[in-house]
Amino acid sequence: MVTEKVKDLLLNKMNMIKKPGEQDICLVGPVNLPVQLDDQIVTFQWYTWLKIEDEMSTEDVLNTLSKTNLAAMQQSSVLVYGDFDSENDALIRMHSICHTGDIFGSKRCDCGFQLRESMRMIVAGGCGALFYLANHEGRGIGLFSKSLAYILQQEGFDTVEANLELGFKDDSRSYEDAIRVLSELRAKPVTLITNNPKKLAALKEYGLLSDTHIPLWGDVSEYNKKYLTTKVEKSGHIPAKEEITTI
Repeated sequence: MVTEKVKDLLLNKMNMIKKPGEQDICLVGPVNLPVQLDDQIVTFQWYTWLKIEDEMSTEDVLNTLSKTNLAAMQQSSVLVYGDFDSENDALIRMHSICHTGDIFGSKRCDCGFQLRESMRMIVAGGCGALFYLANHEGRGIGLFSKSLAYILQQEGFDTVEANLELGFKDDSRSYEDAIRVLSELRAKPVTLITNNPKKLAALKEYGLLSDTHIPLWGDVSEYNKKYLTTKVEKSGHIPAKEEITTI
């Protein structure tokens, strides 16, 4: 259940759009989204919306948010490069979808950079696969919920606190399906591209054959410094280079 303090912060950013004979639409926004656009950073206003099945208020939407598996309504894919089945060495990236970072180039995170850079690393290594996990948006809470978490982050909450305040776990992601696909495509060990040793441990639980991982940091800016610091301090990620603490 969302706390009263959090409700006060979020409800004024939520609006129910009604039309006779049609499902209501819950609109969330605006959220400030600094985006790298060519050689400049432009701040956009980002909105998301959700169709509502039953008669609900914006408060009802908040109260049922963590019980609705919004992230599971998308499909995942994988990009494979090289002789993936037989090469001895292969790089793997289990990339969680980030609508804002991957598509728009948002500077609030480092996801877009990690997506493109991991693809470059796989090609340079000659063999590998990038799994694009569509049900991992916002660490598994879905795009609509992520927009609410972003509003809380603008009010001073960090990533972990925002997810918890909305009634979710800090990290709700599962890798079971991706591991099943990987096992179908390759039987040999792999090297995982990640900053998160906990991710490697979770993947091993599902049978991933990997003893090594390669960290991937970059695109550090004033906009994502707190986000990256929280990854290290609260989510156990491998500490980044010194520039994260000096920007």
